[in-house]
Amino acid sequence: MHRSKLKRHALLSAATIAALLITGCSTTSPTTPETATEPAAESPEPAAVQEQLAVVAAPSSGTATPTTVADAGEGGTAKKSSLKVASYDRKSGRAVISSRSAAKPTAEPTTEPTAEPTTDPSASPSSGPSSGPSTGPSAQPPVAVGDIIASAPAPGAPDGVLAEVTEVVSTTQDGGMTVGTEPAKLNSVLGESKAEGEVPVDPSSVEVKPLVQGVKVSWAKTGDLHFGPEGAKLPLGSLRIDVGAAVATAEGAPASAAASVEGFVQLAPEVAFSYDGSGGGTSASPGGAFLGLSGDWASQWSLKGRAAGSTNGQPIRIPFAELHSDPVIQVGPIPVVVNLDLTCYIQVNADGRVTVDVEQDLKGDFRVGGTFSWAKGWTPVSESDMTGEPLKATVTTAGDVKAALGAEATVGLYGTVGVTADLAPYVRAHADASAEASSDGTATAAGSYALYGGVDLTGSLQLQLTIFGTPVFQTKIPLGALHREWLLTKGGVGGAVTASSAKTTG
Repeated sequence: MHRSKLKRHALLSAATIAALLITGCSTTSPTTPETATEPAAESPEPAAVQEQLAVVAAPSSGTATPTTVADAGEGGTAKKSSLKVASYDRKSGRAVISSRSAAKPTAEPTTEPTAEPTTDPSASPSSGPSSGPSTGPSAQPPVAVGDIIASAPAPGAPDGVLAEVTEVVSTTQDGGMTVGTEPAKLNSVLGESKAEGEVPVDPSSVEVKPLVQGVKVSWAKTGDLHFGPEGAKLPLGSLRIDVGAAVATAEGAPASAAASVEGFVQLAPEVAFSYDGSGGGTSASPGGAFLGLSGDWASQWSLKGRAAGSTNGQPIRIPFAELHSDPVIQVGPIPVVVNLDLTCYIQVNADGRVTVDVEQDLKGDFRVGGTFSWAKGWTPVSESDMTGEPLKATVTTAGDVKAALGAEATVGLYGTVGVTADLAPYVRAHADASAEASSDGTATAAGSYALYGGVDLTGSLQLQLTIFGTPVFQTKIPLGALHREWLLTKGGVGGAVTASSAKTTG
């Protein structure tokens, strides 16, 4: 009997709570004071649970442009919207927006207000300023002052939009509006939620601009879709760029010493994003955040001839392709636009004395970006793990040469640069030689050589990372120079030097 009463009492309490959640607090509730206070004691519990937002790739370009509006009247709660950004001027902040489904009078709007206005006092404010009070059958404005618009790239806004409405300039009968805006912060739409994930960049969406002749582009993505002469050989999600270019030769060098670099760079980039709106900081700042770029890297390339550095001793850098993409990652209902730019280049630093014929196969991964915590502020992240294999190594005479086939990347949000990084895998050859004369007048040459593989990773965090709503920092924060080098092969010199292949890991 005792267990039966407890069970019945539990069912009654559950029913009472459900009724209060549906209809709101009612002065006519028949519950006892004890049961009436239960919702008040338990109501903070759902708010205390931090919402976990999924981080995924946004819908394909064939669907409608993702747009979200955070309603100023609903505590900044972001919801998917049917509005469309038709044009946006970043300098003036002026935007023209329209609703894809302008509201029209139907039977539902006229009956809903009379069904629950007296029984549900909370129903009226829930509509917020965006909906506005009902004044008749005319269409309601899609946004109001204080609302925040987050939009994927649109014809008038190639970098996407994240802006707060500051004024309504004009409206049209078809539901369009011209509004004034100012830049907004991500924490104003993400609030106290939490999100973390990595989204691959669709290689077919990357625009490639060749800067020298002979550049070839190929890619492979899921669904067995391939493009380019090497497409069928690529791992899914990879973008490959093949190049061949002449390099400056030392002054006075014979024609047979002509220098060149040729090979390919293969990337499978992913955008890494995280946000933690828990109370690690203040109500105006998140507790943590991260923005970065990671992915797999592969390159195979060769350097031949007697290359020379510039006259002032600085390396010669030859950009051969520019890449650009604006991947959109969906963080819950919010489209976050990531702006990604890469410049692939060849860089050679040589003294003009050594003649080489080297070829290297390099594979590995990298991760660069910035991470924020309220205790430490913004700190850099730079990681790289590469393995190198010399496919061919021939070094003639004494001298030094270092050549890199790398990529300089910038990662930002909504048209602002957040992180810059320069990833430069390289090969370096060094040869010593000495000449000795014997008493009979003959001469012999002896010495040693060494061939190294390595990677340099440099870059910085930019001021614009405050788009997360974090405190402003006044200067660029260096990523910190990551320098790693490993021996590929070495040996003795007797005139010419020839090294066999030997696999080495670094």
